[in-house]
Amino acid sequence: MECTETYVLTETKLNRIAALSTANLRMVFTNVMHLFNEESLRACFHELDGKKAIGSDGIDKAKYGEALDKNIKNLVERMKRMAYIPGPVRQVLIPKEGKAGATRPLGISNFEDKIVQRMMHKVLESIYEPLFHENSYGFRPGVGCHHAIKELHAYLSTHEVETIIDVDLSNYFGSIPQSEAINIISEKISDPKLIRYLIRMFKSGLLIDGELTISDEGVVQGSACSPIIANVFAHKVIDDWIEHTVKSYCAGQVKMVRYADDIVICCQYGQDAKRIKTALNNRLMKYGLKMNEEKTKLVKFSKRKQIRGEDQETFDFLGFTFYFGKSRKGYYLVKLKTDGKRFRSKLKKVNEWGRTIRNKIPLKEIMKLAAAKTRGHIQYYGVSHNFVAVKRFIHAVIKILFKWLNRRSQRKSFIWEQFRKFLDQINFPEAKICHKFF
Repeated sequence: MECTETYVLTETKLNRIAALSTANLRMVFTNVMHLFNEESLRACFHELDGKKAIGSDGIDKAKYGEALDKNIKNLVERMKRMAYIPGPVRQVLIPKEGKAGATRPLGISNFEDKIVQRMMHKVLESIYEPLFHENSYGFRPGVGCHHAIKELHAYLSTHEVETIIDVDLSNYFGSIPQSEAINIISEKISDPKLIRYLIRMFKSGLLIDGELTISDEGVVQGSACSPIIANVFAHKVIDDWIEHTVKSYCAGQVKMVRYADDIVICCQYGQDAKRIKTALNNRLMKYGLKMNEEKTKLVKFSKRKQIRGEDQETFDFLGFTFYFGKSRKGYYLVKLKTDGKRFRSKLKKVNEWGRTIRNKIPLKEIMKLAAAKTRGHIQYYGVSHNFVAVKRFIHAVIKILFKWLNRRSQRKSFIWEQFRKFLDQINFPEAKICHKFF
């Protein structure tokens, strides 16, 4: 009961902030630290996942919760007198999707810092969400990957586009200049205490192989408030600039779709695309960011020219390849299919998983896990036009399972007909379209 009441009170205050930001887009918030109170921080504690990795202090949710009221009260008192100091963030490396051997850094904060970060995220989101443009989809409430993919597909299907700018940013999260981020946030929030705590979060440092590293660049991937800070930065540097400056200088229509640092810009005219690419590179450098020149490319993607017989190119966005295909009646359509690199990478992971787990748990448990993993793939990649690729993936997974489950012992466990019956018994998922785009 107390948790529910706390949640309602906290949400009411945040909704009030959002309403003020919506009513006056130029409003500057001078006092928001009062939102970091016992009621709101306790709500953040209950919302955090207790199964997540533990920070450098070794304290998890269960341990912190043993004396929750005392700990929260102590935290609030320290924050009021500016005595709260975020601890260093433990960095781990996790494999990059679709890139063999490549990794990306993930930061794991101390549990108490996660509570503060979650509240910081809520405050920033309440203020900035009304300001964000509709073409921004990453890490925002109520929208996600499939909304961005559907929007891009719809635009390409209904507007004349000659050239796509497939933008690749070099290490976006790790390159954001912290001083620039603070300056941008300070334009909207002039509460000196909140700004000082943001600076402390930036300067808390990373523990890399036991050594503390402090940098002037980057927001920690894995921190609860890093996504909103990255969005605020991109909103100022890219979204607003495209919307209010770039479009006014272009001869044709321009449409950008952005999911975090994945950006696609659709241009009606190729000449506009060339100019935008050059200007964007200069704009990014001005704010301490860098465009990956090798991977950022201009893609020929004109339906009109495809119909005339001029072969067009393809591009990838959020795990899908966009290309021109034909309908059953022979008309050219914008279609999607699973990005080939992602397809192969996922099957490679399934193969490795099958090899390592085949003798560790019972057969039925293996199949339940395999079904869950496959279901997750279908939920993401089961979009219009992609039925065949999803079906191919499921068939490949089944073949991998058949191979490794037959190597659990000296004798074969299954013949193919038996294995198919076993799949039917456990209701192994089948290909289907989960997201219709038309």
